[in-house]
Amino acid sequence: MFSLCRRLVPGVLLVPLLSGCFAQSGGGSADSGGGARLRVTLAFPPTQNFSPYGQDGVTLARLGVAEGLTRLDANGSAVPALAESWHSERDGRSWLFTVREATFQDGTEVTPAAVAASLNRAAQAKPVPAALSGVTLTAQAAEGRRVRVSTAEPDPVLPLRLSNPSLAVFSAKAYAGGRVNPVGTATGPFRLAKVSGTGGATLERYDGYWGGRAHASGIDARFVPDGTARANAVRTGGTDIAEAIPVAQASSLDKGAVRETATPRLTALYLNTRSEVFGDPARRAAAREAVDPAALAKDVYEGRADPGDGLFGPALTWAADRRVQPSGRARPSGPGGAAITLATYDNRPELPEVAQVLQQRLQRAGFKVELVVRDYSRLESDALAGKFDAVVAARNMMLDTGDPVSVLAGDFTCDGGYNLARLCDEKVDQAVARAASAAGADERRDAVMAAEAAVLGTDAVVPLVHQKVITGVGSSVRGAVLDPYERLLVGTGTRR
Repeated sequence: MFSLCRRLVPGVLLVPLLSGCFAQSGGGSADSGGGARLRVTLAFPPTQNFSPYGQDGVTLARLGVAEGLTRLDANGSAVPALAESWHSERDGRSWLFTVREATFQDGTEVTPAAVAASLNRAAQAKPVPAALSGVTLTAQAAEGRRVRVSTAEPDPVLPLRLSNPSLAVFSAKAYAGGRVNPVGTATGPFRLAKVSGTGGATLERYDGYWGGRAHASGIDARFVPDGTARANAVRTGGTDIAEAIPVAQASSLDKGAVRETATPRLTALYLNTRSEVFGDPARRAAAREAVDPAALAKDVYEGRADPGDGLFGPALTWAADRRVQPSGRARPSGPGGAAITLATYDNRPELPEVAQVLQQRLQRAGFKVELVVRDYSRLESDALAGKFDAVVAARNMMLDTGDPVSVLAGDFTCDGGYNLARLCDEKVDQAVARAASAAGADERRDAVMAAEAAVLGTDAVVPLVHQKVITGVGSSVRGAVLDPYERLLVGTGTRR
């Protein structure tokens, strides 16, 4: 294992900066023995037959199955994965990536042609992966071991974009059927061997991995949506690593088993700007004033979260010094007993409790509040369709591309695909567009914070808390990957 704290790649745009470091496996020393199998418990079962083009792509990355041309280090910078190096061509619309010598888990060679075919498949997927939202991407093999990746418009963060798990590279065999089949066709240190529906999966070590042979001989993964059950598995020794331990369960575990990681995940109150009630900016302002983020961080999250301070929290160390105070906010007006529906989901166990607290505070402020709690899979479509007046949701502000601009564009612009607030504001769109066109790191960060101020000035979203992710790790485990981007969990150095 090695630390990525100071690793930088020449020519790569450095955008977000996360505090601290996380242990990431790489080449390192190979395991000379058989290696004990790892037992890993995950919170979200596969929903799309392990298709990489949705959230299941993150699961494949967290289990060490799939990878793309690049990945993110602890500083949020793009560093080599299947690509050894890259550079932008003069027109700014294409990049050349040099593909390292590696093999797929089915024994075939990772070639520029194979990489290009895989990326083109992702670009043509329906629906398009979130990392490619608003981006027209094509790839083709170039001279030597290089692949040329082009976009319709200059994309200064393309190396960051290609780190997204949805853009992982698979062999031609994966595309033989009507869907992408990742079983034995990826490039990571662990090969997906068997899937037991939504209950679990069996993975075997891939000894031909370019980054070195993994210490563990395989992984037995279970999907357990119930947070208490995941914590109990850690407590009783029934699992080696469990993700997303609920705050309420953390104190019941041995201190050494609890690993906290500051992340860019924001829990926020999204106010539907097209609803009858919150179409009024003055009522949105009244809802904002009713909220107490510090109390939520202290009471609901038991101090394991930071009070909401903008969209981009303390895990992004560059944000605080650049923060711009919102302007142009409406003056709050009395709700006058206006009735609203507040919705959230229970896959993250703290959210219903947050929503209950908000319900009480909004009612004290003069709103009549009906609370709706569902499983996320049954909530998302209605939330995006504007069927609720307000939604409490948790969002990793760097997940899609590692670039904050893509989240701003997807969540808060007129054409955004994940616009829970249904916001369409000319000033916000202009501010996000300016951020998207900025290429230099400092210039881009300043523009991002100006766009944040424009969003907050509408009161369409009320930041509540910046979360810390809690991972349960058994006492015998070494090398668990505590990734602030929540893309990785095990690597070649993870063992027991």
